[in-house]
Amino acid sequence: MPYKKNILVVDDDPRYQRLVEINLLSADYTVLKASNGQEAVEQTANLKPDLILLDVMMPVMDGFAATERIREFSNVPIIILTAKGEERDRVRGLNVGADDYIVKPFSAQELLARVRAVLRRAEHVQIESFHEPIFRHYELQIDLARARVTGDDRVISLTATEYHLLQTLAASRGKVLTAEELLSTVWGPEYREDKEILWVCLSRLRQKIEPDPKSPIHIITRQGIGYLIPPEEEPPAEGL
Repeated sequence: MPYKKNILVVDDDPRYQRLVEINLLSADYTVLKASNGQEAVEQTANLKPDLILLDVMMPVMDGFAATERIREFSNVPIIILTAKGEERDRVRGLNVGADDYIVKPFSAQELLARVRAVLRRAEHVQIESFHEPIFRHYELQIDLARARVTGDDRVISLTATEYHLLQTLAASRGKVLTAEELLSTVWGPEYREDKEILWVCLSRLRQKIEPDPKSPIHIITRQGIGYLIPPEEEPPAEGL
């Protein structure tokens, strides 16, 4: 029998928790439940879910704090569910390590589409266009066989989304990829216009891999065109 994905649903509202659970069960996922951020952290450590659906406004520990705590020990995909739809709140969620966000209220179709998209990114960490097992760019190395990224002899911990984004750029070294191409490849075609999520993920990735994130050498911007990993002899460009 195929392995059923375990999804941890974290919400202090029993009605919303049950609604999400019903939708996930209908799509043949296994559901785990928690009622606050602290429980989410503990269950993630003990049960190791495949994905977390995490509310923001909760007692004991909110979703932002829980995401930060989980990111200290796990790269499990996290989708934040929030009634706080303002841009600053979405950006904050992505900055603390979430892979995606859904603004309440949402439809069952939107929920399941986002879940499938994030799980797909977590599963597909190989890109067929690579021919060498190790990708190198200055001190940065990607071990494709083990999905392991290192720089200056230190292991760099990336989320599945960050890794897929880096991998996509590395597979096209020297070629500029537009925001729409990156969004479609990494997140899925339904994300083509969601440039905010790309900008935040790029910023977070640069913080992890660049010697100086303000003057990037690994992922550079071609203003008004897109992004690329340049040939090593090419000078870096500034900007996001």
